[in-house]
Amino acid sequence: MEAFVKTLNGIAINICQMLALFIISIGIIKGLVIYLRNAFSFSASAKVFQESRLQMGYSFSLGLSFLVGGSILRTTITPSWEDIGRLAAIIVIRTVLNYLLLQSIKKTDGNFSATE
Repeated sequence: MEAFVKTLNGIAINICQMLALFIISIGIIKGLVIYLRNAFSFSASAKVFQESRLQMGYSFSLGLSFLVGGSILRTTITPSWEDIGRLAAIIVIRTVLNYLLLQSIKKTDGNFSATE
């Protein structure tokens, strides 16, 4: 039974990491497509830049959430104090990054809405 739980945990960790990779990659591609589609229109270049940043910001935020989930799952099987400390540091760093990213999104989204 223990081997089964460890195997399922490993699969769940890999799924979380793959989802994070997929979501972040798609966000980068979408942001780049939005930017390149309208990059040569000088009248709307600031608006396009903000729109592409906003799209990438949402993807990064969601991707970071999946990575935190994967880190938590990784530590649940055989936690040592070193693993718990490493997880705490990872969660703090990712949470701070996620918070700053969401603040930037809110600021950008507010400015984006106000300029339309």
